[in-house]
Amino acid sequence: MMDKLLKTNIKIVTRLLFEGIVKPTELVNLSLKKIAEEKHFNAFITVTSKEAKFLAEKCEKRYLEKKPVSDLDGVPIAIKDNFCTENIKTTCASKMLENFVPAYNATVCQRLLDAGAVLVGKTNLDQFAMGSATIDSSHGPTKNIWKFDNENFYIAGGSSGGSAVAVATGTCFAAIGSDTGGSTRNPASYCGLVGLKPTYGLVSRLGLIPLVNSMDVPGILARTVDDVVSVLNVIAGYDEKDSTSRSKPFRKIRLPPASKMSIKGLKIGIPVEYNCEYLSQEVADTWNDIATMLKNEGAIVKQVSMPNTEYSIVCYSILNQCEVASNMARYDGIEYGFRADEDSSTEKLYATNRKIGFNEVVKSRILCGNYFLLTRNYDKYFTKALKTRRLISNDFDNVWDEVSLLLTPTTLTEAPLYKDYLQKANHYKLNEDYCTQAANMAGIPAVSVPIKLSKNGLPLSVQLMGKNLSEPVLLAVAKYIENIVKFPHFQYET
Repeated sequence: MMDKLLKTNIKIVTRLLFEGIVKPTELVNLSLKKIAEEKHFNAFITVTSKEAKFLAEKCEKRYLEKKPVSDLDGVPIAIKDNFCTENIKTTCASKMLENFVPAYNATVCQRLLDAGAVLVGKTNLDQFAMGSATIDSSHGPTKNIWKFDNENFYIAGGSSGGSAVAVATGTCFAAIGSDTGGSTRNPASYCGLVGLKPTYGLVSRLGLIPLVNSMDVPGILARTVDDVVSVLNVIAGYDEKDSTSRSKPFRKIRLPPASKMSIKGLKIGIPVEYNCEYLSQEVADTWNDIATMLKNEGAIVKQVSMPNTEYSIVCYSILNQCEVASNMARYDGIEYGFRADEDSSTEKLYATNRKIGFNEVVKSRILCGNYFLLTRNYDKYFTKALKTRRLISNDFDNVWDEVSLLLTPTTLTEAPLYKDYLQKANHYKLNEDYCTQAANMAGIPAVSVPIKLSKNGLPLSVQLMGKNLSEPVLLAVAKYIENIVKFPHFQYET
């Protein structure tokens, strides 16, 4: 039973803990052992063994008294290494922050700890979350579990690839990622997991090291929709320390069994513009199959138009790089971060710190962002991108008059081989977030749901999007789909 324990869902494992069949210390030790066994996937940057064992002992005392503090009490979780964790290194997978130890916890982390969750480690990512593959890390690439070959592996997706692989390998039950343009849903799709990007402001951003402040949100990766809901119920809600936090009280989501749900009469839109040039046939067929299935189950499925979608990638790229240029300015190696052995001048010290501390991806975004923000370019690029973002957001506002949810692909293809990705890096970076990043610009919630395996034996997924704060409906329909397709999570070899 212990071998299968880490692959079950949170509700089952907490019941086993409450009944005393499994002890929290046993569960955490099993998780830490699994992390050591699966280290070749490179999912973790820091493994918090000492802290995890200490927390597990506290959980064990509560369970002995039959007083667990939440549905996550004693449950091993992982957190992406761009969330601040008190007295635990937070590196953003960068040399710039390789020795940075925060003095406080991100709100998301603190709420998980207050709920009794056990942090087993900080996960790998693209440096400062700038990427869509988790290969641009100072700690090396994270490798996908599906069809694994150490010398010829598939990418895990990014930038939350470490969190995705941590869950997919069974080292933890859920993981926190960040989502700026699809960075939770993209690796969820490639790794066969459920990935949720909540409504902007529903989950506090305090302590999430910023990439693009106006789009960043904490995301959740787990094997099932119910597990995602269990985590969301703990981390969501107003945070007075976060100026972007929504003040409206959050009501915990309670999803009924899928067998008792009905989608009869639910209006679901199929955006015609998402059937784009680079969409693979297998992904298109999967998208069509799910649309047909929902229609057969009684939903009203209709085509809708999102006319400004075709401009979203260019718009997103400009705004992303402009905000990156602003956010990265704080890393000069003086107050904190990497400091070079340079004593010629302050200006030279700054330049050397940033030259060595950042990789080429980060430096290129800083340069591009500063170019777009030059006085002579500001209106030509940044202002136009802001106006385009408003048009894209208006497309979503208008479509909710016709439908309740949108159904789209998550990624345009299955996970590419690492070597193929390197050869076509610009193509993938420009296109793989085509279906995901518009949700971040509009601030709406979106969830990726795994559907089936491709002919090549790799996961294929679809995405659901809804209007602001529609997580209860969004996740209910995701669970409904999940129950019908019964994705084969563990048909892989390690």
